[in-house]
Amino acid sequence: MNPEATARALPYPRLADAVAALLADPQVRVPPRLVQPLPAGGSLFVMPAHDARLAITKLITFVPDNAARGLPAIQGDIVVFDAVDGRRVGLLDGPTVTARRTAAVSLLAAQRLAPRTDGPLLIVGAGVQGRSHLDAFADGLGLREVVVASRSAASAEALVQHARGRGLAARRVDDPHTALADCPLVVSCTPAQAVCLHGQPRDDAFVAAVGAFTPRMVEWAPAVVRHLAARGTVVVDTRDADHEAGDLLQAGIDVPGLATLADVVAGRRPRPAAGPVFFKSCGWAGWDLAAARCALPG
Repeated sequence: MNPEATARALPYPRLADAVAALLADPQVRVPPRLVQPLPAGGSLFVMPAHDARLAITKLITFVPDNAARGLPAIQGDIVVFDAVDGRRVGLLDGPTVTARRTAAVSLLAAQRLAPRTDGPLLIVGAGVQGRSHLDAFADGLGLREVVVASRSAASAEALVQHARGRGLAARRVDDPHTALADCPLVVSCTPAQAVCLHGQPRDDAFVAAVGAFTPRMVEWAPAVVRHLAARGTVVVDTRDADHEAGDLLQAGIDVPGLATLADVVAGRRPRPAAGPVFFKSCGWAGWDLAAARCALPG
């Protein structure tokens, strides 16, 4: 499928349901991903996964400075096979799946954990993930208002116009910290090369921290993360976060002791009774398998 067809096959609410269903499926197997550094500073990701029906391998490159080349940071494909007879049964656009499944995971976490889901939503980072999270939260939570902050005023304004085109109230702010007090929903999806968020979210906030997916990457100041952990609840997407969640690891958080989204879906971790929620997303090939199941239903 090309990017447009891949997107049409992955509507956000249905994809979030597919993620929840995958987390409840005991036949899902996801080995550790291979990350191969490339000579110019990029990385090649090889991410396999399978269940009883489908087997996938995600092959993508991540090159952080590709914007200067006029190219997307993420490129590649997801190859889908029949798990029984080995036939190739699908080819999905890798960047489209990455954007949509990441946002669908954040949507599922917000549906299950957010103290408030009515917004406004603050999006920090107006790239591909900023747009996908805006669309996912609008489709899945009934969002009506969004605030956008980005280092690039042009990118922020483009996302504001996209939101308005969807019928949302939207505005741009130069400093995201000025909007934290007004926004019970926060998504950070920056390049995560350095701390860019050092303000305290509200006590009833749900934060989806998306940008940092290696131990060296970071978006949120360690002091803020420790504050949120002390006053509220921290949940990670999978156990891979134990060695990948830069925001948490750099804050000295005991990541292996945290609940995962699977614990939440299974009811082992109920919706928090009070306090902010910090959801750390690092990525996992299981999310790509969920997308394949959604795009190619049996």
